[in-house]
Amino acid sequence: MCTCITYENGDFYFGRNLDLDCSFGEKVAVTPRNFPLAFRKAGELKAHFAMIGMASAVPSFPLYAEAVNEKGLCMAGLNFPGNAWYGPVRGEGIELASFEIIPWLLGRCESVDQAEKYLKDMHIVDLAFSEQMPPAPLHWMLADKERCLVLEAVKEGLKIYENSFGVLTNNPPFDYHQMNMNNYVNLRAASPENHFSKQLDLRPYAQGMGAIGLPGDASSASRFVRAAFFKWNSAAPKDEASNVSQFFHILDGVAMVRGTVITEAGTYDVTTYSCCVNVRTGDYYYKTYDDSRIRKFSLYETDLEGTDLSIL
Repeated sequence: MCTCITYENGDFYFGRNLDLDCSFGEKVAVTPRNFPLAFRKAGELKAHFAMIGMASAVPSFPLYAEAVNEKGLCMAGLNFPGNAWYGPVRGEGIELASFEIIPWLLGRCESVDQAEKYLKDMHIVDLAFSEQMPPAPLHWMLADKERCLVLEAVKEGLKIYENSFGVLTNNPPFDYHQMNMNNYVNLRAASPENHFSKQLDLRPYAQGMGAIGLPGDASSASRFVRAAFFKWNSAAPKDEASNVSQFFHILDGVAMVRGTVITEAGTYDVTTYSCCVNVRTGDYYYKTYDDSRIRKFSLYETDLEGTDLSIL
């Protein structure tokens, strides 16, 4: 359960809520330009673009949940169980494990346009990072300031969708979310007008009634609509502090409160962390469920020519 968004208001921002019932050892990590990225079936990148994001704290390879590279290309993986399908290794095309796709694309691509050229030959294969870390069922949002795509590895192959909303959540597949948004064309931030009947004197009796019908539950379909409504009706001054604050307020609107979503295992899904990155400056902001203070790390405060992962 997760929500990812883009946001543009002077600068361009990318981030997400990561909703889980447990921690995965997440730490802010910088992959410098000369850290060797060794892929199981796709060779090695000894030199590449630097990137910053939240990753499992494994020093041998950056297991990013989301990341942004120094050129402004952004990518996040979100839970997609029941639909994600990773094929067998066949020795054809560009074969990547699910945990490799973020560093592979962000390591070599400056833009969505450039990344898209690789996607037609890309296959997500069923390889685990380790016996203790099986492949996570994911789909991905890939974005820069100009474009946004959704990538879904399903049995039919790798499906690629243009994402004009700049929002992604979880199941069902993305084409459902595209269609479902049409059910909410009546929503508005302003007070509603009477379209019921010109013969009846019907008027709003409170503020906010233009958005009656905006779903409030924690399902992925509802979070998609709510995040899109908050994002596309957002109003904020065009300065860094205001933009970062507004970004987190949008994410707060789709965050999970402990106890309100119970998994089949009887555990509670919560918004483990929320993050926001200014892709121009490389400033990465995040907060956790139990600490609402916004912390900041910068891509450019580390040695980008280094050979070791920086776990911050």
